[in-house]
Amino acid sequence: MEKPNERRISRLTRNTLALILAGGQGSRLYELTDWRAKPAVPFGGKFRIIDFPLSNCINSGVRQVGILTQYKSHSLIRHLVNGWSGFRPEFGEAMEILPASMRVDDGWYKGTADAIYQNLDILRSHKPDHVLILGGDHIYKMDYGPLILQHDDWKSDITVSCVEVSVEEAAGSFGVIEVNSEGRVIGFEEKPAKPAEIPGKPGRVLASMGNYVFNTKFLYEQLIIDADTSDSSNDFGKDILPRIVDSYRVFAYKLGDDTPDRAPYWRDVGTLDAFWEANLELVGFEPELDMYDQDWPISTLQAQLPPAKFVHSSGKRRGLAVNCMVSGGCIISGAQLKGCLLFSNVRVRSYSKITDSVIMPDVTVGRNCTIHKAIIDSGCIIPDGTSIGIDPALDSELGFRVTDSGITLVTPGILGQTLHQRR
Repeated sequence: MEKPNERRISRLTRNTLALILAGGQGSRLYELTDWRAKPAVPFGGKFRIIDFPLSNCINSGVRQVGILTQYKSHSLIRHLVNGWSGFRPEFGEAMEILPASMRVDDGWYKGTADAIYQNLDILRSHKPDHVLILGGDHIYKMDYGPLILQHDDWKSDITVSCVEVSVEEAAGSFGVIEVNSEGRVIGFEEKPAKPAEIPGKPGRVLASMGNYVFNTKFLYEQLIIDADTSDSSNDFGKDILPRIVDSYRVFAYKLGDDTPDRAPYWRDVGTLDAFWEANLELVGFEPELDMYDQDWPISTLQAQLPPAKFVHSSGKRRGLAVNCMVSGGCIISGAQLKGCLLFSNVRVRSYSKITDSVIMPDVTVGRNCTIHKAIIDSGCIIPDGTSIGIDPALDSELGFRVTDSGITLVTPGILGQTLHQRR
């Protein structure tokens, strides 16, 4: 029999509109976002970053979703149209793409709050009881139902979803929240250089996930006030939250509060090092993010591809992959791989060796190549005999991007391959 709380959560999620902010440039990913928005960056072998908040919505029963796009959104929109068009309007479901379209003036979205403000007429047409605002560029699993239920129980004006991280991780990167014993927010600072630590937990802070639940009327009021404030940067973290903390009911909901039996998983993959690390965590024996969890599936555009194939087994010419994830359409032809994640349609030719690397879709690696601790972007054709990630000085000389921790990024543009042509 269904529990009363489950019925109540179902009613709440059914009357909630989710808005996913998916217009970010992701500049700290450098050339990975030269031609795509950060939420469109491939992740985990067959997914894109946007698939995680979208799947969380579906699994949580939030079936009215708007996706706000702006920066180089073509591949993102194509992915959404081809992979996420199964919403059923007759059942009250909707997936709407909301690009910056100068609805209120002649400018683009100026900030996260302005992006919502420019679509107020569309929001009003949905008549939601609550609005769930989500970042489109983090990797995590979260049931939004308990979050919305807690927001309703607290009679909050806004509830901020947060996660516990280290001081070093939060400094200069995340909004930091201070709460009292009841969970009420008593302080908020956007990306401080010296974050306030959690009382009794030295070295740990509560970081905003960029996810908020608003009472609809309150959201409309605050967006209009913000739009009328001449010196506002029109951002939730920089402007709206600091202004309302002292005067309204603002509460914090910590990721994992509804699942105390296991540690929460949340990754900001906004840097090359973090992106490489989060992908390669998945090839571990028992990764924190279970991609095989049938109770909380991550959905995506499913390309019709044949199974991965490994060929040749003679002497040093042996198709082999150990501690790897290898997606559909891949052919490992007489090459050896260890600790790698391969996206779809990757070809690796004979006598090549690849270790601890992320190989993105539609890459071809020639013969006798050696690749270590690298990210190879979609569409790259790696010439025969290329060495990547072995000699940082040589990598830099060849124009590859090398991070301080020694991760090497290679893209078609860096290789001089005209995957994207302007003329």
